[in-house]
Amino acid sequence: MRRPYPPSLRTFAAVLALLPLTTGCEQLADLLELPNPSRDAARLESEGRAIGSACRHAGRSLEDCYTLNAGAEKAAVFAGWRDMNDYMMEHKLEVVPSLLTPDSAKPGASGPANAKPAEHAASAQAAASPAARSAH
Repeated sequence: MRRPYPPSLRTFAAVLALLPLTTGCEQLADLLELPNPSRDAARLESEGRAIGSACRHAGRSLEDCYTLNAGAEKAAVFAGWRDMNDYMMEHKLEVVPSLLTPDSAKPGASGPANAKPAEHAASAQAAASPAARSAH
């Protein structure tokens, strides 16, 4: 008569058989849209840093950046602003002011976004001229 396998060996075989199914847990969680706090926190942190660095590169003050992006985490925005400030100082980079105005961001408004290419090129050259920079 044949002797059955010991329980520990059966348990090991069952775990070994189910192991490939556990490797897809993260993908399954994504499909089921289960919350993942660590991933969400990392996304908010990186978005805040990107917003802060973009504000500094555009020459906006930190307070204006907070006001324009009320939904962003202030600590992350500050960290991004500070990192970009250090980078710009180290590489002696100038501020690149935004050419968009609040009116041009609206659909159907006339501005650089809706201007003809020749008009847009002329406005870009005017903004890049030394006289335009000294006016800021």
